Amino acid sequence: MRACVIFNPAAKGQKAERFRRNLDIITADCELKLTSAAGDARRLAASAVMDGFDTVIAAGGDGTLNEVLNGIGDTPDGFTQTRLGVLPLGTINVFARELGIPTQPEAAWPIVRQGKETTIDLPRLEFGKSENRQFVYFAQLAGAGLDARAIQLVSWSLKKRIGPLAYVVAGLRALTESHSSLSVSDGMTQLSGQLVLVGNGRLYGGNFHVFPRAALTDGLLEVCVFPRVNWRVLIRCATSLLLTGKLPEKAVTRLRVKSFELVGPSSVWTEVDGELAGPLPATFSMLPKALRVLVP
Repeated sequence: MRACVIFNPAAKGQKAERFRRNLDIITADCELKLTSAAGDARRLAASAVMDGFDTVIAAGGDGTLNEVLNGIGDTPDGFTQTRLGVLPLGTINVFARELGIPTQPEAAWPIVRQGKETTIDLPRLEFGKSENRQFVYFAQLAGAGLDARAIQLVSWSLKKRIGPLAYVVAGLRALTESHSSLSVSDGMTQLSGQLVLVGNGRLYGGNFHVFPRAALTDGLLEVCVFPRVNWRVLIRCATSLLLTGKLPEKAVTRLRVKSFELVGPSSVWTEVDGELAGPLPATFSMLPKALRVLVP
């Protein structure tokens, strides 16, 4: 295995500190590339693929993971030539949890080094007008409406201090705003709501099973639509998630599809793996068994 580790040296927290203490061990086996600004992980991942690395390892949170994933996708045949590894150093690490990778770097590193590979589905989101169409890949989840708006409102200084609770604070702020109507259609079925969540895997926001029927290898996206978003719905769903780890099914409608259109005002943005992607309208599709990834 010829591997490259992409790591943000500005990352804070105990996980990142422990990762730094093991850098000598890690760099003895792999090349280390350090990021210095947003977008660097994507650029460095693309460069690593072009340089012939067969494994690119995202050492960071879900945002770093998404950048690395898209960097691999930026190169011709990148997903065929290169495997994705995950060293979870972030706040929530949803994709690592979905794969069963330990969220402590000391336990995750041996999994990466043993190089056990599987192939999973790769979702893609397209947005923008036809003459300027853009797309991004995502590994675990996506959304539009309240959750993307919360990401826009997150205070990153607060996130460094209180971790995942910063998203809760931002979500409460977003809840006080007006919510647009969004429409989901796969050409046969149409659903409408104020919040749309999309899952490749089962988990969202940690260990919450928001997409209980989703699987990384079934070739389908699970779409979860909330007809309305208000305080009553929030309290009901939050209570159920905290007590059972699942959503109350009467609060949502679901669709399992290979692709679908998501339509709404252009002021409404999408997010992928917890990172802002682009405005509506958007098209979601699936590339079956297109992503090679290292697993336990």
